[in-house]
Amino acid sequence: MHSIIAEDLLNQMIPPLKVTDSVEKAARWLDEFHVGQLPVLDDRQYRGLVTESDLLEREGTDQLLGSLPLGYANVHVRRDQHFYNIIELAVQNRLQLVPVLDDQQEYLGVVTVSDTLAAFGKMPISTGQQGIIVLVMEERDYSLSQISRYVEENNAKIMSAHVAQDEHDTYRIRLTLKVNTPNLSRIIATLERFGYSITAQFSGTAEVSENEQERFDALLKYLNI
Repeated sequence: MHSIIAEDLLNQMIPPLKVTDSVEKAARWLDEFHVGQLPVLDDRQYRGLVTESDLLEREGTDQLLGSLPLGYANVHVRRDQHFYNIIELAVQNRLQLVPVLDDQQEYLGVVTVSDTLAAFGKMPISTGQQGIIVLVMEERDYSLSQISRYVEENNAKIMSAHVAQDEHDTYRIRLTLKVNTPNLSRIIATLERFGYSITAQFSGTAEVSENEQERFDALLKYLNI
């Protein structure tokens, strides 16, 4: 099994802020990049994450980020850590992204939950006689009855479904489906034929270790299914 590490998943589209940046700039960037947190650096040193709640009472002021009591200073992974560690940190801290540091503890970038989820979906996981499919779509295109019809056309049924806002686009949603079969290829082919984007899939295709199963269970808890 190929080991995917944090360095493989760096998302260079999400920039860090600096301690010399203003609260106003931080609020603008959170909105522009559709995230709830952004890393803050002092030169190349990671100082913590600034969040929407940090800025609520400070918007419109000239305050600099370096003067804020930033949280999550100890929430990060090394570049060579397995992506399981990213999932664990994201689940424990309810974060959309996790900072990655190099061997000198300098900032390299961030890995987002959605990127990690996509990597996770390529791994064999024991789900028994069930499967899990994660889709992303425009909110206006969401119709569970229509999606259920496509699933049932392939002799399967949706056991549960959970909708959440996409981490990167407020106009898109993430739909996580649990279906009553581990054989997902025909269902996915049908959904893709009708324009749905599949970002991850999980099915019981291999024996996995107890640790891998625990991490997968934590991921399902994060997805609320």
